[in-house]
Amino acid sequence: MTSPTTAADRRADIKTRHRRAILDAGATIMRERESSVFSVDELAARAEVSRRTVFNHFASIDDVVIAVFGIELGAVVDRLASIPVRPEGRTASMCDELAETVRTTDLVPPMVYLTRVLGGDNTEPTPKQTLMAARTFTEISTGLAAEMKKRHPETDALLINLLVGSLTSGLLVIYQQWFTLCGAFDTAETRNHWNRLVQTLLETLETGFGAR
Repeated sequence: MTSPTTAADRRADIKTRHRRAILDAGATIMRERESSVFSVDELAARAEVSRRTVFNHFASIDDVVIAVFGIELGAVVDRLASIPVRPEGRTASMCDELAETVRTTDLVPPMVYLTRVLGGDNTEPTPKQTLMAARTFTEISTGLAAEMKKRHPETDALLINLLVGSLTSGLLVIYQQWFTLCGAFDTAETRNHWNRLVQTLLETLETGFGAR
């Protein structure tokens, strides 16, 4: 006889595998087409699950797309986790950790991917692209904040959320600027431009607008 715990574990495992299959299928379709436009039927068929299973995990195709983008840009959270914790959880120390994270994470390839999938032929972001990008950076903000709270449990959660939110909101702004000026291209020139934008963002966050 199967114990309740074993049955619950099995259900959880199936749920995890289905979610992973859906995300893998979505990522594959998006890379093949360089587009975020596909149907639930196409996604379900590629993931080898039912439509109902897709909707059990995600409310819409847009939610799948955002989750895939979150994985693509998740390297920034992984990078933060690999950086030694600065002492005492001071705000300046946490700023240093986040600055090092952004400076040393190669965000250009996932941003090129994000731009192309959302429709990189446009010269400026459309309202839909802007919304999807904003949701993606919100996902990254959530991940970074969770990691910072693990690293600095003694620090007020509000302070961490404000700090991380300021950074990721700024990243969204400079991403949109970079997209408008550089398009979806990974070249030495576009990388240099991104690095300059990042430096401007970090200097502004570290010194404040009043100091500029």
